[in-house]
Amino acid sequence: MAWAGTAYDHEIEYGSKSMRFASDLFNNKKIIVPEFLYQSSKLPEFFPISHYTSLPQLPINQRFKPNMKIIHFLSGRHLLRDEIPFSLQELHAHYVNGYLQLEPGIQTLHGREMCMRCGNHTFSSFSCARCQSASCQYCRNCIIMGKVTSCSPLYSALSRQYEAIENITLQWFGKLSEGQQEASNEVISAIQNNHSVLIWAVCGSGKTEVLFHGLAYALSQHKSVCIATPRTDVVLELAPRLQRVFPGLTVSPLYAGHSDPNSSFVISTTHQLIRFKDCFDVMVIDEVDAFPYSVDPSLHFHVNKARKQSGSLIYLTATPSESFLNQETLNVVRIPSRYHGYPLPVPTLQWSGNWRKKIEKGQIPSILIDWIKKQMDAQKPVLLFFPSIKTIEKVKCVFDEQQLFCEAVHSEDPNRAEKVLQFRRREIPILLSSTILERGITIENIAVAVLGAEDGVFTESALVQIAGRAGRSASYPEGDVAFFHYGKTNAMIAAIRHIRKMNQEAEEKGWLH
Repeated sequence: MAWAGTAYDHEIEYGSKSMRFASDLFNNKKIIVPEFLYQSSKLPEFFPISHYTSLPQLPINQRFKPNMKIIHFLSGRHLLRDEIPFSLQELHAHYVNGYLQLEPGIQTLHGREMCMRCGNHTFSSFSCARCQSASCQYCRNCIIMGKVTSCSPLYSALSRQYEAIENITLQWFGKLSEGQQEASNEVISAIQNNHSVLIWAVCGSGKTEVLFHGLAYALSQHKSVCIATPRTDVVLELAPRLQRVFPGLTVSPLYAGHSDPNSSFVISTTHQLIRFKDCFDVMVIDEVDAFPYSVDPSLHFHVNKARKQSGSLIYLTATPSESFLNQETLNVVRIPSRYHGYPLPVPTLQWSGNWRKKIEKGQIPSILIDWIKKQMDAQKPVLLFFPSIKTIEKVKCVFDEQQLFCEAVHSEDPNRAEKVLQFRRREIPILLSSTILERGITIENIAVAVLGAEDGVFTESALVQIAGRAGRSASYPEGDVAFFHYGKTNAMIAAIRHIRKMNQEAEEKGWLH
Protein backbone atom coordinates (compact mmCIF):
# COMPACT_ATOMS: atom_id res chain seq x y z
CA MET A 1 0.00 0.00 0.00
CA ALA A 2 1.18 3.51 -0.75
CA TRP A 3 -0.97 6.37 0.38
CA ALA A 4 -0.23 9.57 2.22
CA GLY A 5 -1.78 12.79 3.40
CA THR A 6 -1.50 16.43 2.49
CA ALA A 7 -2.66 19.74 3.85
CA TYR A 8 -6.40 20.41 3.93
CA ASP A 9 -6.02 23.65 1.97
CA HIS A 10 -4.21 21.79 -0.80
CA GLU A 11 -6.98 19.20 -0.79
CA ILE A 12 -9.59 21.90 -1.38
CA GLU A 13 -7.54 23.20 -4.29
CA TYR A 14 -6.84 19.81 -5.84
CA GLY A 15 -9.43 17.45 -4.40
CA SER A 16 -12.38 18.96 -6.25
CA LYS A 17 -10.72 17.69 -9.43
CA SER A 18 -10.62 14.05 -8.33
CA MET A 19 -13.13 11.80 -6.61
CA ARG A 20 -11.94 8.32 -7.49
CA PHE A 21 -10.68 5.39 -5.43
CA ALA A 22 -8.45 2.33 -5.80
CA SER A 23 -8.52 -0.98 -3.93
CA ASP A 24 -5.72 -1.69 -1.48
CA LEU A 25 -4.89 -3.61 1.69
CA PHE A 26 -4.43 -2.29 5.21
CA ASN A 27 -3.65 -4.72 8.05
CA ASN A 28 -4.67 -7.50 5.65
CA LYS A 29 -8.10 -5.92 5.20
CA LYS A 30 -9.44 -4.74 1.87
CA ILE A 31 -9.88 -0.98 1.77
CA ILE A 32 -10.29 1.77 -0.81
CA VAL A 33 -7.90 4.72 -1.09
CA PRO A 34 -8.74 8.14 -2.58
CA GLU A 35 -6.73 9.00 -5.67
CA PHE A 36 -5.74 12.25 -4.00
CA LEU A 37 -3.88 10.36 -1.23
CA TYR A 38 -2.22 7.74 -3.41
CA GLN A 39 1.55 8.01 -3.74
CA SER A 40 3.27 5.41 -5.88
CA SER A 41 5.34 5.29 -9.03
CA LYS A 42 3.00 2.58 -10.28
CA LEU A 43 -0.55 3.86 -10.07
CA PRO A 44 -3.46 1.42 -9.95
CA GLU A 45 -6.71 1.87 -11.80
CA PHE A 46 -9.05 4.34 -10.12
CA PHE A 47 -12.85 4.18 -10.14
CA PRO A 48 -15.80 6.15 -8.71
CA ILE A 49 -16.84 4.87 -5.31
CA SER A 50 -20.02 3.41 -6.84
CA HIS A 51 -17.74 0.80 -8.49
CA TYR A 52 -17.18 -0.80 -5.08
CA THR A 53 -20.39 -2.64 -4.33
CA SER A 54 -19.36 -3.94 -0.91
CA LEU A 55 -17.62 -1.73 1.64
CA PRO A 56 -17.92 -3.49 5.02
CA GLN A 57 -17.27 -1.75 8.31
CA LEU A 58 -13.59 -2.28 9.14
CA PRO A 59 -12.65 -3.56 12.61
CA ILE A 60 -11.62 -0.95 15.16
CA ASN A 61 -7.88 -0.71 15.70
CA GLN A 62 -7.56 -0.24 19.46
CA ARG A 63 -3.99 1.06 19.09
CA PHE A 64 -5.14 3.98 16.93
CA LYS A 65 -5.90 7.18 18.82
CA PRO A 66 -8.93 8.79 17.17
CA ASN A 67 -9.60 12.50 16.96
CA MET A 68 -12.71 12.78 19.15
CA LYS A 69 -13.76 15.97 17.37
CA ILE A 70 -14.16 13.91 14.21
CA ILE A 71 -15.99 11.13 16.05
CA HIS A 72 -18.39 13.55 17.71
CA PHE A 73 -18.99 15.45 14.48
CA LEU A 74 -19.83 12.33 12.46
CA SER A 75 -21.47 10.29 15.21
CA GLY A 76 -24.84 9.19 13.87
CA ARG A 77 -24.44 11.50 10.88
CA HIS A 78 -24.55 10.79 7.12
CA LEU A 79 -22.60 13.51 5.34
CA LEU A 80 -21.01 14.40 2.04
CA ARG A 81 -17.31 15.22 1.92
CA ASP A 82 -18.05 18.91 1.39
CA GLU A 83 -20.01 19.02 4.67
CA ILE A 84 -17.10 17.81 6.82
CA PRO A 85 -14.50 20.34 8.12
CA PHE A 86 -11.65 17.83 8.47
CA SER A 87 -8.90 16.86 6.04
CA LEU A 88 -9.17 13.84 3.76
CA GLN A 89 -6.00 12.47 5.37
CA GLU A 90 -7.66 12.48 8.82
CA LEU A 91 -10.89 11.00 7.53
CA HIS A 92 -9.06 8.23 5.67
CA ALA A 93 -6.99 7.36 8.75
CA HIS A 94 -10.16 7.01 10.82
CA TYR A 95 -11.80 4.94 8.08
CA VAL A 96 -8.99 2.38 7.75
CA ASN A 97 -8.79 2.07 11.54
CA GLY A 98 -12.49 1.28 11.84
CA TYR A 99 -13.84 4.53 13.27
CA LEU A 100 -15.63 5.79 10.14
CA GLN A 101 -17.61 4.10 7.43
CA LEU A 102 -17.79 5.01 3.74
CA GLU A 103 -20.52 4.11 1.30
CA PRO A 104 -21.38 5.17 -2.24
CA GLY A 105 -23.93 7.97 -2.41
CA ILE A 106 -25.76 6.09 -5.16
CA GLN A 107 -25.95 2.29 -5.15
CA THR A 108 -27.67 -0.40 -7.19
CA LEU A 109 -29.98 -2.44 -4.97
CA HIS A 110 -32.15 -5.24 -6.34
CA GLY A 111 -31.35 -4.13 -9.86
CA ARG A 112 -32.41 -0.53 -9.23
CA GLU A 113 -30.28 2.50 -8.47
CA MET A 114 -31.05 4.37 -5.25
CA CYS A 115 -29.77 7.47 -3.49
CA MET A 116 -28.51 6.21 -0.14
CA ARG A 117 -29.12 9.57 1.50
CA CYS A 118 -32.80 10.11 0.61
CA GLY A 119 -34.02 6.84 -0.95
CA ASN A 120 -34.87 8.41 -4.32
CA HIS A 121 -34.81 6.48 -7.60
CA THR A 122 -34.94 9.43 -10.03
CA PHE A 123 -31.62 10.62 -11.42
CA SER A 124 -30.05 12.80 -14.06
CA SER A 125 -26.50 12.65 -15.41
CA PHE A 126 -23.78 15.17 -16.17
CA SER A 127 -20.16 15.31 -17.30
CA CYS A 128 -18.21 15.12 -14.03
CA ALA A 129 -14.71 16.52 -13.59
CA ARG A 130 -14.31 14.76 -10.25
CA CYS A 131 -14.66 11.18 -11.50
CA GLN A 132 -13.92 11.99 -15.16
CA SER A 133 -17.14 10.33 -16.29
CA ALA A 134 -19.22 11.72 -19.13
CA SER A 135 -22.39 10.40 -17.48
CA CYS A 136 -22.02 10.67 -13.71
CA GLN A 137 -25.47 10.40 -12.16
CA TYR A 138 -26.82 12.68 -9.46
CA CYS A 139 -29.92 12.62 -7.27
CA ARG A 140 -32.51 15.18 -8.31
CA ASN A 141 -34.64 14.75 -5.21
CA CYS A 142 -32.25 15.96 -2.50
CA ILE A 143 -29.96 18.25 -4.49
CA ILE A 144 -31.06 21.26 -2.42
CA MET A 145 -29.31 19.59 0.55
CA GLY A 146 -26.07 19.08 -1.40
CA LYS A 147 -25.34 17.12 -4.57
CA VAL A 148 -25.17 13.33 -4.20
CA THR A 149 -23.52 11.75 -7.25
CA SER A 150 -22.29 8.34 -8.38
CA CYS A 151 -18.82 9.36 -7.22
CA SER A 152 -19.89 10.90 -3.88
CA PRO A 153 -18.86 9.01 -0.75
CA LEU A 154 -21.13 9.36 2.27
CA TYR A 155 -19.32 9.38 5.62
CA SER A 156 -20.72 8.17 8.92
CA ALA A 157 -19.58 7.06 12.35
CA LEU A 158 -21.31 4.81 14.80
CA SER A 159 -23.61 6.79 17.07
CA ARG A 160 -21.81 7.45 20.31
CA GLN A 161 -23.19 6.23 23.60
CA TYR A 162 -24.41 9.18 25.64
CA GLU A 163 -23.80 9.08 29.35
CA ALA A 164 -26.77 8.27 31.52
CA ILE A 165 -28.12 11.44 33.09
CA GLU A 166 -28.89 10.80 36.74
CA ASN A 167 -31.66 12.67 38.51
CA ILE A 168 -33.30 14.09 35.39
CA THR A 169 -35.02 17.31 36.43
CA LEU A 170 -38.51 17.49 34.97
CA GLN A 171 -39.72 21.04 35.52
CA TRP A 172 -43.39 20.38 34.91
CA PHE A 173 -45.85 20.35 37.76
CA GLY A 174 -49.09 19.74 35.90
CA LYS A 175 -51.28 16.69 36.32
CA LEU A 176 -52.03 14.36 33.43
CA SER A 177 -55.65 13.57 32.64
CA GLU A 178 -56.72 9.92 32.69
CA GLY A 179 -56.36 9.71 28.93
CA GLN A 180 -52.96 11.36 29.01
CA GLN A 181 -51.78 9.03 31.77
CA GLU A 182 -52.78 5.93 29.80
CA ALA A 183 -50.91 7.23 26.76
CA SER A 184 -47.89 8.25 28.85
CA ASN A 185 -47.63 4.72 30.23
CA GLU A 186 -47.69 3.32 26.69
CA VAL A 187 -44.94 5.72 25.59
CA ILE A 188 -42.73 4.56 28.47
CA SER A 189 -43.47 0.91 27.60
CA ALA A 190 -42.60 1.48 23.92
CA ILE A 191 -39.27 3.05 24.90
CA GLN A 192 -38.47 0.28 27.39
CA ASN A 193 -39.25 -2.47 24.87
CA ASN A 194 -38.09 -0.71 21.67
CA HIS A 195 -41.55 -0.90 20.13
CA SER A 196 -43.71 1.43 18.04
CA VAL A 197 -46.86 3.17 19.23
CA LEU A 198 -49.36 5.62 17.75
CA ILE A 199 -50.83 8.19 20.11
CA TRP A 200 -54.12 9.17 18.45
CA ALA A 201 -55.14 12.19 20.48
CA VAL A 202 -57.70 14.89 19.75
CA CYS A 203 -56.56 18.45 19.07
CA GLY A 204 -55.83 20.18 22.37
CA SER A 205 -55.48 16.95 24.36
CA GLY A 206 -51.94 17.77 25.48
CA LYS A 207 -49.91 15.39 23.30
CA THR A 208 -46.59 17.04 24.17
CA GLU A 209 -47.18 16.58 27.91
CA VAL A 210 -47.83 12.88 27.25
CA LEU A 211 -44.19 12.57 26.17
CA PHE A 212 -42.56 14.15 29.22
CA HIS A 213 -42.15 11.11 31.48
CA GLY A 214 -41.15 8.84 28.60
CA LEU A 215 -38.49 11.28 27.44
CA ALA A 216 -37.17 11.64 30.99
CA TYR A 217 -36.89 7.85 31.25
CA ALA A 218 -35.13 7.56 27.87
CA LEU A 219 -32.57 10.24 28.71
CA SER A 220 -31.89 8.69 32.12
CA GLN A 221 -31.02 5.44 30.27
CA HIS A 222 -28.41 7.20 28.04
CA LYS A 223 -30.71 7.02 25.02
CA SER A 224 -30.64 9.64 22.27
CA VAL A 225 -33.98 11.26 21.43
CA CYS A 226 -35.33 13.05 18.37
CA ILE A 227 -38.70 14.75 17.99
CA ALA A 228 -39.31 15.26 14.27
CA THR A 229 -42.01 17.54 12.92
CA PRO A 230 -42.91 18.62 9.37
CA ARG A 231 -42.64 22.37 9.97
CA THR A 232 -39.95 24.77 11.17
CA ASP A 233 -42.35 26.89 13.21
CA VAL A 234 -43.22 23.85 15.35
CA VAL A 235 -39.50 23.27 15.99
CA LEU A 236 -39.16 26.90 17.05
CA GLU A 237 -42.12 26.55 19.42
CA LEU A 238 -41.17 23.17 20.91
CA ALA A 239 -37.45 23.73 21.48
CA PRO A 240 -37.68 26.50 24.12
CA ARG A 241 -40.71 24.85 25.68
CA LEU A 242 -38.89 21.53 26.17
CA GLN A 243 -35.73 23.33 27.27
CA ARG A 244 -37.78 24.83 30.12
CA VAL A 245 -39.16 21.40 31.00
CA PHE A 246 -35.69 19.80 30.98
CA PRO A 247 -33.46 22.65 32.23
CA GLY A 248 -30.49 20.39 32.94
CA LEU A 249 -30.17 19.27 29.31
CA THR A 250 -29.24 20.89 26.03
CA VAL A 251 -32.18 20.70 23.64
CA SER A 252 -30.87 21.17 20.10
CA PRO A 253 -33.25 22.62 17.47
CA LEU A 254 -32.47 21.60 13.90
CA TYR A 255 -34.01 23.23 10.84
CA ALA A 256 -32.94 24.86 7.57
CA GLY A 257 -30.16 27.33 8.33
CA HIS A 258 -29.63 26.10 11.91
CA SER A 259 -27.62 22.99 12.68
CA ASP A 260 -26.47 22.00 16.17
CA PRO A 261 -27.18 18.28 16.54
CA ASN A 262 -24.46 17.38 19.06
CA SER A 263 -26.88 16.67 21.87
CA SER A 264 -28.74 13.62 23.10
CA PHE A 265 -32.01 15.54 22.61
CA VAL A 266 -32.75 16.93 19.15
CA ILE A 267 -35.90 18.61 17.79
CA SER A 268 -35.77 18.58 14.01
CA THR A 269 -37.77 19.12 10.87
CA THR A 270 -38.23 15.83 9.03
CA HIS A 271 -36.23 17.21 6.10
CA GLN A 272 -33.10 17.68 8.24
CA LEU A 273 -33.08 13.99 9.20
CA ILE A 274 -31.55 13.33 5.78
CA ARG A 275 -28.13 13.97 7.38
CA PHE A 276 -28.48 11.27 10.07
CA LYS A 277 -27.92 7.53 10.08
CA ASP A 278 -28.49 5.01 12.89
CA CYS A 279 -28.46 7.86 15.38
CA PHE A 280 -31.55 7.95 17.59
CA ASP A 281 -32.79 5.40 20.12
CA VAL A 282 -36.17 7.14 20.39
CA MET A 283 -37.82 8.76 17.38
CA VAL A 284 -41.01 10.78 17.87
CA ILE A 285 -42.90 11.82 14.73
CA ASP A 286 -45.25 14.71 15.45
CA GLU A 287 -48.30 15.24 13.19
CA VAL A 288 -47.58 12.09 11.19
CA ASP A 289 -50.51 12.84 8.87
CA ALA A 290 -49.37 16.38 8.02
CA PHE A 291 -47.96 17.66 4.75
CA PRO A 292 -45.29 17.04 3.52
CA TYR A 293 -44.54 13.93 5.62
CA SER A 294 -47.83 12.32 4.61
CA VAL A 295 -47.13 12.58 0.87
CA ASP A 296 -43.33 12.36 0.56
CA PRO A 297 -41.88 8.82 0.78
CA SER A 298 -38.35 10.20 1.07
CA LEU A 299 -39.22 11.72 4.46
CA HIS A 300 -40.24 8.26 5.70
CA PHE A 301 -36.87 7.03 4.42
CA HIS A 302 -35.11 9.81 6.38
CA VAL A 303 -36.88 8.80 9.60
CA ASN A 304 -36.10 5.10 9.24
CA LYS A 305 -32.47 5.81 8.36
CA ALA A 306 -31.98 8.24 11.25
CA ARG A 307 -33.45 5.86 13.81
CA LYS A 308 -31.41 2.98 15.16
CA GLN A 309 -32.80 -0.36 14.00
CA SER A 310 -33.39 -1.33 17.62
CA GLY A 311 -34.94 2.04 18.49
CA SER A 312 -38.52 2.87 19.41
CA LEU A 313 -40.86 4.88 17.20
CA ILE A 314 -43.65 7.05 18.60
CA TYR A 315 -46.23 8.64 16.30
CA LEU A 316 -48.44 11.57 17.35
CA THR A 317 -51.52 12.77 15.49
CA ALA A 318 -55.13 13.83 15.87
CA THR A 319 -56.12 12.63 12.41
CA PRO A 320 -54.43 9.37 11.31
CA SER A 321 -55.19 8.00 7.85
CA GLU A 322 -56.98 4.69 7.39
CA SER A 323 -53.90 3.14 5.79
CA PHE A 324 -51.80 4.17 8.77
CA LEU A 325 -54.28 2.72 11.25
CA ASN A 326 -54.41 -0.56 9.33
CA GLN A 327 -50.78 -1.44 10.10
CA GLU A 328 -51.05 -4.79 11.86
CA THR A 329 -48.01 -4.39 14.09
CA LEU A 330 -48.80 -0.87 15.31
CA ASN A 331 -50.10 -0.40 18.84
CA VAL A 332 -52.70 2.41 18.90
CA VAL A 333 -53.65 4.44 21.99
CA ARG A 334 -56.51 6.94 21.79
CA ILE A 335 -57.08 10.08 23.82
CA PRO A 336 -60.61 11.17 22.87
CA SER A 337 -60.82 14.12 25.27
CA ARG A 338 -58.99 17.36 25.90
CA TYR A 339 -56.93 17.80 29.04
CA HIS A 340 -59.50 20.21 30.52
CA GLY A 341 -62.33 17.67 30.26
CA TYR A 342 -64.72 19.66 28.06
CA PRO A 343 -66.05 18.28 24.75
CA LEU A 344 -64.66 19.29 21.38
CA PRO A 345 -66.61 22.09 19.68
CA VAL A 346 -68.77 20.58 16.93
CA PRO A 347 -68.80 22.69 13.73
CA THR A 348 -72.04 23.97 12.25
CA LEU A 349 -72.67 23.89 8.48
CA GLN A 350 -73.70 27.25 7.05
CA TRP A 351 -74.91 27.64 3.46
CA SER A 352 -73.24 30.68 1.91
CA GLY A 353 -74.39 30.38 -1.70
CA ASN A 354 -72.00 31.11 -4.56
CA TRP A 355 -69.49 32.92 -2.40
CA ARG A 356 -66.83 33.02 -5.14
CA LYS A 357 -69.14 35.00 -7.43
CA LYS A 358 -69.97 37.44 -4.63
CA ILE A 359 -66.30 38.01 -3.84
CA GLU A 360 -65.59 38.70 -7.52
CA LYS A 361 -68.23 41.44 -7.25
CA GLY A 362 -66.57 42.86 -4.15
CA GLN A 363 -69.12 41.39 -1.74
CA ILE A 364 -68.97 39.04 1.24
CA PRO A 365 -71.83 36.59 1.93
CA SER A 366 -74.14 38.27 4.42
CA ILE A 367 -74.34 35.11 6.53
CA LEU A 368 -70.58 35.30 7.13
CA ILE A 369 -70.69 39.03 7.93
CA ASP A 370 -73.48 38.41 10.47
CA TRP A 371 -71.46 35.59 12.06
CA ILE A 372 -68.35 37.77 12.33
CA LYS A 373 -70.31 40.64 13.92
CA LYS A 374 -71.75 38.19 16.45
CA GLN A 375 -68.22 37.15 17.46
CA MET A 376 -67.06 40.77 17.61
CA ASP A 377 -69.96 41.61 19.93
CA ALA A 378 -68.82 38.75 22.17
CA GLN A 379 -65.25 40.14 22.00
CA LYS A 380 -63.95 36.98 20.36
CA PRO A 381 -61.20 37.27 17.74
CA VAL A 382 -61.99 35.43 14.51
CA LEU A 383 -59.67 33.03 12.71
CA LEU A 384 -61.05 32.67 9.20
CA PHE A 385 -59.72 30.06 6.74
CA PHE A 386 -59.84 30.18 2.94
CA PRO A 387 -58.97 27.67 0.22
CA SER A 388 -56.39 29.81 -1.63
CA ILE A 389 -54.06 32.78 -1.30
CA LYS A 390 -55.85 34.49 -4.18
CA THR A 391 -59.16 34.31 -2.30
CA ILE A 392 -57.53 35.63 0.88
CA GLU A 393 -56.18 38.66 -0.94
CA LYS A 394 -59.55 39.47 -2.52
CA VAL A 395 -61.41 39.12 0.78
CA LYS A 396 -58.80 41.29 2.50
CA CYS A 397 -59.52 44.07 -0.01
CA VAL A 398 -63.28 43.78 0.54
CA PHE A 399 -62.88 43.82 4.33
CA ASP A 400 -60.67 46.90 4.06
CA GLU A 401 -63.32 48.65 1.97
CA GLN A 402 -65.97 47.76 4.57
CA GLN A 403 -63.66 48.97 7.37
CA LEU A 404 -63.42 45.53 8.97
CA PHE A 405 -59.90 45.61 10.39
CA CYS A 406 -58.07 42.40 9.60
CA GLU A 407 -54.74 40.91 8.58
CA ALA A 408 -53.95 37.99 6.29
CA VAL A 409 -51.33 35.23 6.51
CA HIS A 410 -50.26 32.44 4.19
CA SER A 411 -47.17 30.40 3.32
CA GLU A 412 -45.66 33.16 1.17
CA ASP A 413 -46.05 35.87 3.82
CA PRO A 414 -42.66 36.78 5.38
CA ASN A 415 -44.43 38.59 8.24
CA ARG A 416 -46.64 35.65 9.18
CA ALA A 417 -45.10 35.05 12.61
CA GLU A 418 -45.46 38.71 13.65
CA LYS A 419 -49.10 38.85 12.53
CA VAL A 420 -49.94 35.69 14.45
CA LEU A 421 -48.30 37.20 17.53
CA GLN A 422 -50.39 40.36 17.12
CA PHE A 423 -53.52 38.22 16.80
CA ARG A 424 -52.54 36.37 19.96
CA ARG A 425 -52.17 39.72 21.76
CA ARG A 426 -55.66 40.78 20.62
CA GLU A 427 -54.18 43.56 18.47
CA ILE A 428 -55.85 42.09 15.37
CA PRO A 429 -59.56 41.17 15.63
CA ILE A 430 -59.78 39.12 12.42
CA LEU A 431 -57.04 36.95 10.94
CA LEU A 432 -57.51 35.56 7.43
CA SER A 433 -55.49 32.42 6.77
CA SER A 434 -54.74 29.65 4.33
CA THR A 435 -54.44 26.11 5.70
CA ILE A 436 -50.98 27.09 6.99
CA LEU A 437 -52.54 27.68 10.43
CA GLU A 438 -54.68 24.56 10.55
CA ARG A 439 -52.14 23.07 12.99
CA GLY A 440 -49.70 24.22 15.62
CA ILE A 441 -51.46 27.37 16.80
CA THR A 442 -53.08 27.69 20.22
CA ILE A 443 -54.89 30.94 21.03
CA GLU A 444 -57.50 31.09 23.75
CA ASN A 445 -61.08 32.26 23.34
CA ILE A 446 -61.29 32.55 19.55
CA ALA A 447 -63.99 31.72 17.02
CA VAL A 448 -63.05 29.72 13.93
CA ALA A 449 -64.64 29.53 10.50
CA VAL A 450 -63.98 28.30 6.98
CA LEU A 451 -65.29 30.02 3.87
CA GLY A 452 -65.45 27.62 0.94
CA ALA A 453 -65.37 24.48 3.06
CA GLU A 454 -66.46 22.48 0.01
CA ASP A 455 -63.10 23.09 -1.69
CA GLY A 456 -60.96 19.99 -2.15
CA VAL A 457 -58.13 21.43 -0.07
CA PHE A 458 -60.34 21.01 3.00
CA THR A 459 -60.08 17.28 3.61
CA GLU A 460 -61.59 15.55 6.63
CA SER A 461 -58.22 15.80 8.36
CA ALA A 462 -57.84 19.52 7.58
CA LEU A 463 -61.35 20.34 8.81
CA VAL A 464 -60.87 18.38 12.04
CA GLN A 465 -57.61 20.21 12.65
CA ILE A 466 -59.19 23.60 11.90
CA ALA A 467 -62.08 22.91 14.26
CA GLY A 468 -59.47 21.95 16.84
CA ARG A 469 -58.22 25.55 17.02
CA ALA A 470 -61.28 26.51 19.10
CA GLY A 471 -61.92 25.82 22.78
CA ARG A 472 -58.38 24.74 23.61
CA SER A 473 -57.95 26.74 26.82
CA ALA A 474 -59.26 25.56 30.19
CA SER A 475 -60.34 29.16 30.83
CA TYR A 476 -62.39 29.22 27.60
CA PRO A 477 -63.14 25.56 26.77
CA GLU A 478 -66.06 26.30 24.46
CA GLY A 479 -65.73 27.71 20.96
CA ASP A 480 -67.81 28.56 17.92
CA VAL A 481 -66.79 26.76 14.72
CA ALA A 482 -68.60 27.23 11.40
CA PHE A 483 -68.08 25.75 7.93
CA PHE A 484 -69.50 28.15 5.32
CA HIS A 485 -70.06 26.28 2.08
CA TYR A 486 -71.61 26.14 -1.38
CA GLY A 487 -72.65 22.50 -1.06
CA LYS A 488 -71.94 19.84 1.57
CA THR A 489 -69.06 17.45 0.95
CA ASN A 490 -68.20 14.03 2.32
CA ALA A 491 -65.18 15.61 4.01
CA MET A 492 -67.38 18.03 5.98
CA ILE A 493 -69.74 15.30 7.07
CA ALA A 494 -66.86 12.96 7.97
CA ALA A 495 -65.12 15.68 10.00
CA ILE A 496 -68.24 16.36 12.07
CA ARG A 497 -68.79 12.63 12.52
CA HIS A 498 -65.16 12.25 13.62
CA ILE A 499 -65.50 14.98 16.26
CA ARG A 500 -68.82 13.67 17.58
CA LYS A 501 -67.42 10.15 17.81
CA MET A 502 -64.50 11.34 19.91
CA ASN A 503 -66.84 13.27 22.22
CA GLN A 504 -69.03 10.19 22.58
CA GLU A 505 -66.07 7.96 23.41
CA ALA A 506 -64.77 10.45 25.97
CA GLU A 507 -68.21 10.66 27.58
CA GLU A 508 -68.51 6.87 27.75
CA LYS A 509 -65.16 6.74 29.52
CA GLY A 510 -66.35 9.35 32.00
CA TRP A 511 -63.67 11.81 30.96
CA LEU A 512 -65.97 14.79 30.29
CA HIS A 513 -67.35 17.31 32.77
